[in-house]
Amino acid sequence: MRVILDRIYLGAAWLSAFTILAIAILISAQIFLNVATRVGGLPLPSTIPSYADFSGFMLAAATFLAMPYTFRSGGHIKVSLITSRLPSKARLWAEIAALAVAAFLTGFAVYYIWVLIAESIHFGDVSSGTIPIPLWIPQSAMGVGMSLLCVAVIDSLVQTIIQGEPVIAASEEA
Repeated sequence: MRVILDRIYLGAAWLSAFTILAIAILISAQIFLNVATRVGGLPLPSTIPSYADFSGFMLAAATFLAMPYTFRSGGHIKVSLITSRLPSKARLWAEIAALAVAAFLTGFAVYYIWVLIAESIHFGDVSSGTIPIPLWIPQSAMGVGMSLLCVAVIDSLVQTIIQGEPVIAASEEA
């Protein structure tokens, strides 16, 4: 199970990286069109319709899809000013409490993100750009990323309880 979860987190991170690459390609294409039409005088369209909407949606997707891998690899900021001074047993309980609260909060966020997606589907919400995009599509990437983060937090909580020690190193220790 450990290998499967780690591969899922890594797969989401790679998907996030490719999404960032797609943003770079889209923005570069827009810059090329601007230069080609204004400086070069080529008969091309000067803008890609809704490119700002597309890049914004992809940025949100990349952000949320990267969170589970970043969390499990210790890339998120972890404030250990107080916990580093605690005895090991108290540090373990503080870690378990923090992960339990994080599991609750991410679970809460997951629920309401999927409610938002269901409402967007129900009401047929679309973006307001030149190309109307059903909002459930970019919201789904956000929902998948947050759901995977919730799984990663619960995974870390269970693993911390079983091993009896924190499984995620503080960012300054990584």
